[in-house]
Amino acid sequence: EAQALAALRVPAQWMGWRLRGLVAVALAACLVIFALTRWLVATPALDSPSPPAASVTINGQAIAVDALVGRLSPRWQTDDAQRQRQIEQQRQLADALGRSPAAVHLRGYAGLGLLFWPLCALALLVTLVGSVIALARPHLVNLLYLLMAVCQAGNLLLLAAASVRGIGLPADLVALDMPLRLALDIVTGAAAVHAFALHPRRLRTANRIAAATWAAVALVIGAAWAGWLPSLWWWAQGATLLLGLVAWALVSWPYRAAPNPLAAVLRRFSAIAVVTLALVTLAVQAAAWQPAPAHVVPQVFPQAIAQAGVIIWTLFFASLLLLAPFVSGSRQVMREFALLAGISTVAASLDLLFVAVFSLGPFTSLTIVVFLALGLYAGARQWILNQMVGSHVLTIERIFEQLYRAARDVQQHPERHAAELTTLLRDLFEPMEVLQTHQALARSNVTGGGSALVVPMSALSQTLGETSSAQRPAALVLRFARRGQRIFTVDDARLADRVVEQLRRAVAYDLAVERGRSEERQRIAQDLHDDIGARLLTLMYQAPNPATEDYVRQTLKDLKTLTRGLAATDHRLSHALAEWKADIAQRLTAADVELEWSASCDKDGLLSMAQWSALTRVLRELVSNTLHHGHAHRVSIALELAQQRLRLVVADDGDGHDPDAWAHGLGLGGVRKRVKLLGGTVNWRANLPRGIACEVQVAEFITR
Repeated sequence: EAQALAALRVPAQWMGWRLRGLVAVALAACLVIFALTRWLVATPALDSPSPPAASVTINGQAIAVDALVGRLSPRWQTDDAQRQRQIEQQRQLADALGRSPAAVHLRGYAGLGLLFWPLCALALLVTLVGSVIALARPHLVNLLYLLMAVCQAGNLLLLAAASVRGIGLPADLVALDMPLRLALDIVTGAAAVHAFALHPRRLRTANRIAAATWAAVALVIGAAWAGWLPSLWWWAQGATLLLGLVAWALVSWPYRAAPNPLAAVLRRFSAIAVVTLALVTLAVQAAAWQPAPAHVVPQVFPQAIAQAGVIIWTLFFASLLLLAPFVSGSRQVMREFALLAGISTVAASLDLLFVAVFSLGPFTSLTIVVFLALGLYAGARQWILNQMVGSHVLTIERIFEQLYRAARDVQQHPERHAAELTTLLRDLFEPMEVLQTHQALARSNVTGGGSALVVPMSALSQTLGETSSAQRPAALVLRFARRGQRIFTVDDARLADRVVEQLRRAVAYDLAVERGRSEERQRIAQDLHDDIGARLLTLMYQAPNPATEDYVRQTLKDLKTLTRGLAATDHRLSHALAEWKADIAQRLTAADVELEWSASCDKDGLLSMAQWSALTRVLRELVSNTLHHGHAHRVSIALELAQQRLRLVVADDGDGHDPDAWAHGLGLGGVRKRVKLLGGTVNWRANLPRGIACEVQVAEFITR
């Protein structure tokens, strides 16, 4: 628990008041829901007349009502006169129901309907999520998010109250519906503008933008409550849309100067919200302007459109608000939600628009919209996902290809594991920058709300046997995925962990193979020393003449050099050069051949067993060719290693000529094979005025 708290960087003594604050918010929200429920349950109500009637009779008194008067929110009534008449009719209906308790019945819990409880639960969830975000890190941006969550929870509760069965709502609730919902919507927009001026990049004019926004919002709300604004519907929708556009502009403007994945996601979310609200607004207003279809009661038509519009918009925006803090949680969840919410909302808005503008029947309109939605899904699914979520879907083939390449390179050069891991992560996530940190982590972690991904390298280092060091980085920090176009998610962290694990296994496999090779070489070297060496030593003592004794003694020296090289796991370059020079000089001196030796290296590194063995055998084979085939009198050997590029030239003044006409046997074929294993090339050419020169080049001759 202490480690978890330290990772969260939250002092342990603070967890108490956070938990108490969350419990207090939950209790307060439950009390509000309980009070609203009791208020509606105790309200007298009548069953909705079917078909809708122009009036209802209560205890012999006829009360004029509009169709579905108890189901339409005044907030979404486009005409001020109709809204005022609706509120007055609700007041008269409530007074009549209150004066005739014997003729009516209380709504009761059964009269709340099936939609009431899910809307209340969603309102509670939105409130709790906003509280958790604000309490976890109580700074201004999170407090603004809590304010938006509370406002939308209020909208959901008002929507739940308007969804109850029958007619007859509390008159005060109906009268406050329009100004209260207008205030909740505009405050939500102002909080979004204020938050986007501060996050993800604080603007220099953030304070002035926030002050101007809140002042304008206070002025509009005060004028609306005082009844000074004509066409209140347009004021409400226009102010909300304008605030949404301002929020979109604030998050888009800095993004153009410096790409930021959080800004990209917030920009897409705000654009989706503004477009959806514009579509719903257009559908509701078009339904009020257009005549109702012949099969629909005229009074029911605009109210049904508005009722569907308010449900679509409120549920969609509440879901979008819930998703916003968790955009880096799971890319799969984001994709599915974005696709479902986006296509469903657009399809529902188009359905309302077709019914309102073209006077289509519900079945005809729904059929057209379904075909359009399916066509949109099939033809532009990937584009929709990329635009809405900013995700860049990596194919399995691409991941496997890059992982295989990196694993192969790490197996060949284990010491380059950090560089190979960095290259692989760059290819997978395309970050704007990759930094190194000494922060030790057990697994990959998404930080900064998805702006950065920390990938530990400790597993690779431990596999290679490297000890921890203050100078050696413990992890890589990838910032701004896909060049700042999207955020990192938990799925990315899991993928990074799998990549590191696969590379670790590749390195471990290579080390295990090399360990087996080393043990086998040591066994062979020991057998050669104990068996062949002992026999040669006996033969040297029993040599019939001095020439044979010298030859056996030289063979013993060669065997000693060979067994020492086989037993060693690596060789320092300077020591190897000295041994090569001594061995070649002794052989050439015995053959009365002059040696010209030249070696230059920019650093003295360690040769692997494969490098040492290949160069040793190449040099021996080339020198043997100059002696036995070229009959040379002078041999020149030049070895140069600069910036990890090896160049070896062995030239003689022998009888060899026209290398292109040679029949390459085992000797020359072995030279080509060993040079190829080093990743290099070999070339024979004429050495004017006489002789042959062999040039070996290795572009990446990496020493440790």
